[in-house]
Amino acid sequence: MHPGASFGNVSMTRRLLLVAAALVLPLPVVAQGTRLLRQPTVSATQIAFEYGGDLWIVDKAGGNSRRLTSTPAVEADPQFSPDGRWLAFTSNRSGNRDVYVVGVEGGDPRRLTWHPGGDDARGWSPDGKLVLFSSNRNTAPTAFNRLWTVPAEGGIEQVVHAPMAVRGAWSPDGKRLVYDRVSRWEIEFRNYRGGQNTPITILNLDGLDEVRLPNERTSDTQPVWLGQTIYFLSDRDYAVNVWAYEPGTRAVRQVTHFKDADVKWLSAGAGSLVIEQDGYVQLLDPANGAEGLHHRVGRFPLGHAALDRRRPKHRRLGDLAHGEAGALRGARGHLHGPRRQG
Repeated sequence: MHPGASFGNVSMTRRLLLVAAALVLPLPVVAQGTRLLRQPTVSATQIAFEYGGDLWIVDKAGGNSRRLTSTPAVEADPQFSPDGRWLAFTSNRSGNRDVYVVGVEGGDPRRLTWHPGGDDARGWSPDGKLVLFSSNRNTAPTAFNRLWTVPAEGGIEQVVHAPMAVRGAWSPDGKRLVYDRVSRWEIEFRNYRGGQNTPITILNLDGLDEVRLPNERTSDTQPVWLGQTIYFLSDRDYAVNVWAYEPGTRAVRQVTHFKDADVKWLSAGAGSLVIEQDGYVQLLDPANGAEGLHHRVGRFPLGHAALDRRRPKHRRLGDLAHGEAGALRGARGHLHGPRRQG
């Protein structure tokens, strides 16, 4: 027998034993937070977001995420009403992008717009009576977006007297409107400094006079009004972060300081900001800046909520698990729900 034969047999036996032990012994499971949670909106008690073309909702205090819509269409742009009881959103379930409203408990959505032009939900009036949306209707021969309102109970749409706007938000007293004039043709074009980068504008709804936020061709988008401060996204520090503007002093300050993945979405409500960044949804305490990033929505570890003790500043809010639409299951990176009848 070759001198190394017995040694080789021992080594092979040890390897087989190690493999068998790895298959039998329990191993620690590292649960990953669910990504691709998009377009979040926040109320006093809940967060809603878009995931896989449907709308989901979760308590800010934690728990399971609950599915609000389940259609072959694409639902997007969720917007909480000021009292947190309703969600306005955009859907193409009828073949065209239109604005709908649904209760946070679920149910049949109510369609608010019927124009053949595309309509996109943008927010609510401070009193909760009107839904704000953008549309390129009635702008021939060259289409461009303007802001419109429609009663939350349904009714006639009215144009907002801003010359052109793709997004906007009212001040808390309803006397002013902050808006972004145009959508960017390529939002992923980092540090674009071309002509589409128009300044965010504040419109006085009484006299229709305007004030433009300081801008040096940076990409400033998605303005929201929280208290007396306007928050918006900007790439003036290379990566897209949350910035703040004080109308009283015209001071601009940086709120978050991400260096790698851009902040993709910003919304405000009930004293909080909520953002989409690096595929996650996170709450932001505006008083504490980046230190206020302490929540993440969504986990998918066998459908159970857990606290990630490795990152004590972050507390997971909910699982994409058992909801009204039934249990979800994962396969090859995709989520699958139960088949709907009819």
